Amino acid sequence: MIAIIDYGAGNLRSIERALVHHGALTVVTSDPDQIAKADGLVFPGVGNARMAMDRLRASGISDAITSSVNKGKPILGVCLGMQLLFGAQEEGPTTGLGLLQGHGVALPATRKTPHMGWNTVNFQQHNVLSHLDAGEYYFVHSYIVEPDDARDIAGITSYGVTFPSIVSRDHIWGTQFHPEKSGDLGIALIGEWLELVTRREAA
Repeated sequence: MIAIIDYGAGNLRSIERALVHHGALTVVTSDPDQIAKADGLVFPGVGNARMAMDRLRASGISDAITSSVNKGKPILGVCLGMQLLFGAQEEGPTTGLGLLQGHGVALPATRKTPHMGWNTVNFQQHNVLSHLDAGEYYFVHSYIVEPDDARDIAGITSYGVTFPSIVSRDHIWGTQFHPEKSGDLGIALIGEWLELVTRREAA
């Protein structure tokens, strides 16, 4: 069972359809108990980092996510959900979940924001996802992450600055783009993450 975390931050049905396409059983939930029982977590996000973290903390969802991931449960953070996998966030400001080391900052003021539309992701050769094909993925964001450890960067994209568009450390994955809106390449990446969930279940 994959728990799609619902904290009032956008339409979750497109990511649910992408997961179901691969045969996953899903539940869209804001219940910390359901989150704790799931085999994997999808953490989508649209909107403001501080407002999102305030909701997550007030509802108990942040504690449920942190506890589950610290026990080895796979998580896929999408867009704002990826940014909040890290610590200090310039937007707000606020502090994210701190599951990965690093922080979130605004895109350069010299570029139009949000960065919206299709852009190229190039996969980093040192990372477990390096076998995936570079290609065009769909972005909508005004903030990016700066990981402390470059080994956490699985893919990069350029938009006035070169920024991490995919992060990956063991069972913690994040995409700055929306894989569920990125056609066949995005659907394939979701399939890769679900294979990780299956391997963890079998271990």
